[in-house]
Amino acid sequence: MLVAIPEAEGVVGSFRARLDSAAAVGVPAHVTVIYPFVPPGLIDDAVISALAAAVGSVPAFDATFVRVRWFGQDVLWLAPEPASPFTALTAAVCRAFPGWPPYGGAYDDTVPHLTVGNDHPIGVLEAAARAIEPDLPFMARITSAWLMQGSERRGSWRTVAELPLGLPAAR
Repeated sequence: MLVAIPEAEGVVGSFRARLDSAAAVGVPAHVTVIYPFVPPGLIDDAVISALAAAVGSVPAFDATFVRVRWFGQDVLWLAPEPASPFTALTAAVCRAFPGWPPYGGAYDDTVPHLTVGNDHPIGVLEAAARAIEPDLPFMARITSAWLMQGSERRGSWRTVAELPLGLPAAR
């Protein structure tokens, strides 16, 4: 489950194509909501309906991707501001599906991020970071989340459902 960020493709698409294995299998530039999720064979109308209700409980929002950040020296990513609506979206899905914690429960806290590259030599990732920085910030309007599924096979990922976020709060 992810939030696609098509606005990022012009900024980081060529870097993701070379440096992020998720891009090779067909996953667009995105911020992860929850992964892994319910296995494909268990996804049915009831799961999609519960997921839609969880996603719809979070209002649509704008996010600005302002800077490059790092997880150690292994993962280059973009930081969204504010991060809290992404965190709220993950929390809503986790409440609806408590048996599926983000990243299998491997981390105490999840950090909303858009991965640019991972598992490449630090010099390659640093060069990508320097090339990306002049094109930041950019803004994205977040109005839906996508349930996707696929395998490690190139180009295998597909959208199962696009689920709208709720209406933004009145100003």
